[in-house]
Amino acid sequence: MDKDKALVVFSGGQDSTTCLFWAKRQFKEVYALSFVYGQKHVKEVELARNIAAKAEVHFDVMDVSFIGSLSSGCSLTDSSVTMDKVKPEGGVPNTFVPGRNLFFLSIAAVYAREHGINHIVTGVSQTDFSGYPDCRDAFIKSLNVTLNLAMEEQFVIHTPLMWIDKCETWALADELGVLELVRNETLTCYNGVQGDGCGHCPACKLRREGLEKYLQKKGLQSAEAKL
Repeated sequence: MDKDKALVVFSGGQDSTTCLFWAKRQFKEVYALSFVYGQKHVKEVELARNIAAKAEVHFDVMDVSFIGSLSSGCSLTDSSVTMDKVKPEGGVPNTFVPGRNLFFLSIAAVYAREHGINHIVTGVSQTDFSGYPDCRDAFIKSLNVTLNLAMEEQFVIHTPLMWIDKCETWALADELGVLELVRNETLTCYNGVQGDGCGHCPACKLRREGLEKYLQKKGLQSAEAKL
């Protein structure tokens, strides 16, 4: 395994794009792997392809549409389901795709093994995880051990955003010099609207609140620097 190579699980959204450029700073050679999993807004894959080209990283797409067909009631894969605006009491929102990160990271590990890569990067966050159980640190650590045992490898799953909120994620994108790219060319919106999104879905609200907080903080720091 080459310690100079990393694979980013890449959706073309805010978080994974920030992680892509984080990986470029950390590793000499970066690969990006996107998935078609039955999502309603497959446009994100084309945006991911475009961003990967700008970042000058290897890009690949895998069709794993079976993931979307395994369960019912997910508003991201079933157009007949009305999206949850808030997390339901005692459960997960219906924007949760059961098994998605489990499958993505497992497939990514096989792909990484075949390409001599042992560093895998994913943009999950426990701070802003929307109630998704497969974004938690305990899950990632557990899966990391399982993948190593399953393939007799020494994979390292990196989670640069695990303990930071959306404001801090915007700050990281700015530090990496890609704030405008992330803001205008990514797709985070559950309704499939590029850039700042629809403004109404949970993903857009979280993204916008973080951006406004960061820009306000940045503005205050700039004003203080001039004093």
